[in-house]
Amino acid sequence: MPPVSSRIDVSIEHKNAPEPPERSHPNTCPGCDSHYRDDELEAHLWVCPQCGHYFPMRARSRIAHLADEGSFVESSADLRSEDPLQFFDLRPYTERLAEAEVSTGLGEAMVTGAATIEERPCELAVMDFAFMGGSMGSVVGEKFSRACDAAAERGVPVIAVTASGGARMQEGILSLMQLPKTVCAVEDLHDAGGALFTVMAHPTTAGVLASFASLGDVLVAEPGALIAFTGPRVVQQTTREKLPEDFALSEQNLRFGHLDAIVPRPDLRLYLARLLRLFRNGAG
Repeated sequence: MPPVSSRIDVSIEHKNAPEPPERSHPNTCPGCDSHYRDDELEAHLWVCPQCGHYFPMRARSRIAHLADEGSFVESSADLRSEDPLQFFDLRPYTERLAEAEVSTGLGEAMVTGAATIEERPCELAVMDFAFMGGSMGSVVGEKFSRACDAAAERGVPVIAVTASGGARMQEGILSLMQLPKTVCAVEDLHDAGGALFTVMAHPTTAGVLASFASLGDVLVAEPGALIAFTGPRVVQQTTREKLPEDFALSEQNLRFGHLDAIVPRPDLRLYLARLLRLFRNGAG
């Protein structure tokens, strides 16, 4: 019998994250193997023009697509995560944070601020999966809560775009505390007569789905997005049952009534503008 290793594998931080296929070109479409430059994908909103595969969309690119030109005013941009637990797995948490900030150009996994869409005011809270898997630590929870407070004060809705692997393990219980914190922020927004619209991108899982992402007055998702507390691989290993091909995808969630609509990325701006008109006084 081979010796049993006592070493804990901490190399995979977000088990729900999609595993990128091995390919030589970073913008190779996994659906049809087409190759693209960044500017080509940007022109098509990071959707493959050949097969329709959805590439991940960075937070600032999404804001540029959704908001009226020049209308976005970022808030809470100076907030940064600390390391209260002095967490160390394969590398120190502070090193991971610094690396994420350098590689993404963001201070955290969420960008918030005031904007207008088709001249209708709102507060945007957009997550970026490229920053440590879009994990929700104390700063992400704080930024979302501040966005809800600002929206309540201004009497405008909040539009949250989620893409996350869940809570950030490096912050332990402080990360888990962001679940009730963000839930309370949404409740305060509703008490003030405000509304929350949630756009779920791939993947929206675990603690983010179990907190504010599911509390939107209108819940929409992009096609083919993974929306579940845990991914299909873990569920299949646990239940030892064969799962449907569309298990936990946005299409199945819509069929079961967990979503109000699936909106293709090119149509998202006009769809949200219509919601803002319907909910023009906050909660309509």
